[in-house]
Amino acid sequence: MNVIKRRRVRGGFLTLAVAMGVAAVTPAGTPWRNTAATATAAESGVAEPTAAKSTTAESTVAESTVMGFTDAADHTRLRALLRRLTTVDGAPGVLVEVRNRHGGSSVLTSGVADVKSHAPVRRDSRFRIGSVTKPFVATVVLQLVGEHRVVLDAPVERYLPGVVRGHGNDGRRITVRQLLQHTSGVPDYLAYLTPQEILEDPLAHHDIRDLVNIALAHPPTFEPGTGWRYSNTGYLLAGMLIEKVTGHPYGEEIHRRIIAPLGLRETYVPGDALSIPGPHPRGYARPGEDAPLVDITEINPSVAGPGGSMISSGTDLNRFLAALVRGRLLHPAQLRQMMKTRPTGNPDGRAYGLGLESRPLPCGGLSWGHTGDALGYETMAGATVEGRQATVMVNLDPGGSDAQDDDMKAAVRTALCGSR
Repeated sequence: MNVIKRRRVRGGFLTLAVAMGVAAVTPAGTPWRNTAATATAAESGVAEPTAAKSTTAESTVAESTVMGFTDAADHTRLRALLRRLTTVDGAPGVLVEVRNRHGGSSVLTSGVADVKSHAPVRRDSRFRIGSVTKPFVATVVLQLVGEHRVVLDAPVERYLPGVVRGHGNDGRRITVRQLLQHTSGVPDYLAYLTPQEILEDPLAHHDIRDLVNIALAHPPTFEPGTGWRYSNTGYLLAGMLIEKVTGHPYGEEIHRRIIAPLGLRETYVPGDALSIPGPHPRGYARPGEDAPLVDITEINPSVAGPGGSMISSGTDLNRFLAALVRGRLLHPAQLRQMMKTRPTGNPDGRAYGLGLESRPLPCGGLSWGHTGDALGYETMAGATVEGRQATVMVNLDPGGSDAQDDDMKAAVRTALCGSR
């Protein structure tokens, strides 16, 4: 359920790109100084993981805490998961930020932001959030619904006449709701645009309409409303709808309606900007199971567009999700629509609403949020309606292991359950 789908690298889809040198980006040269306290395994009483395939220079966990944790055992488990991610699981670096209903937060980091300089991951890091962009886009669409400028169950054709056509795709039979919930049957353009193709020209601009046309050259995956299948194309169309209705690009509307009102100072819709502003870890891919990491920090994010181009931070994502699930961004009627989910068929119980997914928590209740893969970074963010939020980021994608996914999910669950 992410922007870059082929993350688990079994062969070497980046081999050609690496050979051509297109993914080689000069890493940041000057290590920064980490002033956060460092907790070692001996200090925390947690045994160090035993596997050794680590790309990091250290396995200590740095922390900066302000009232974020209320249970020492959960804190200890979370620190052990971070060490595992940067040792056994092979991620260069990881960050988790936890926030409680009183505004207190804790930031834990492990590993390195740069495998050459061994600079640690900074607690105020920005990173590419991939498909965690989708809740921002869906929120804007639902605000337009609340303003009576968009009707959820109206056909896409009403807002984008003639756009969704060809090979059995028909915007007259697809609703706005279906775009946001991945029930439209519109094929995912990333099924036909591989990471290798992207990395052959990583700095190229990609027009949203051109990306949509890649998808529409293929038949729908099912009849609208009869199934569920994740499609980034639906969110490209949602971004186009926002521009058609408001007269402004989707990024301007996200900034005006969400970023500015919430004071999200570390969140950007980058357009064609290649770099990540502010402090950030380098982003890496692993071309094959035992291959060296490739630095892919700088890339033109227009290839993801409204489906996954945004940049943010743990602090800002937690603040956004808190505002969203607690009703600060949407009227109650629209928030109920967003949180009206349908099963995805995933064995973990995941269900999908309108740009927002839910997952059952082992302590009871649900985590509301999203996952995101972008070239160089993987992100998972979740929140509870009771007022707790957690965001986890690793700077490896594609090429991370299934264990990386599992331990990131475990970190979010641990952080959100707190002392419950």
